[in-house]
Amino acid sequence: MSSVLIVDDDPGHLRIYGWIIEAAGYRALPAPACADGIRLPDEPVDMVLLDYHLIGSMSAVEAAKKIQARFPEAPLVLLSDALVLPEDIAPLVQGFVRKGNPAVLVETLHRLLKPTP
Repeated sequence: MSSVLIVDDDPGHLRIYGWIIEAAGYRALPAPACADGIRLPDEPVDMVLLDYHLIGSMSAVEAAKKIQARFPEAPLVLLSDALVLPEDIAPLVQGFVRKGNPAVLVETLHRLLKPTP
């Protein structure tokens, strides 16, 4: 089963997106962002969902670079309330999903994750 790392500073968003991911047939791995940064898992992940507005001193761009250094093969999808993909992070992501749109999120998961037998 493919795993999806969810990086967000809101515990409610981690739960909600975890449910959506698991209902779509994937394994959700929450990674809470905090003032100290983000704690990434030791195990490999197949895809990463990253919130754009993180608390603390780490920006989404810095978080994306850290995530890509750790999981270079995992597609990175930005989650945001923004109407369009922010320009500063656009070169680092393979997808953009507006928060509150679970159908587009599931479609993006299916499009970017390779099916597992």
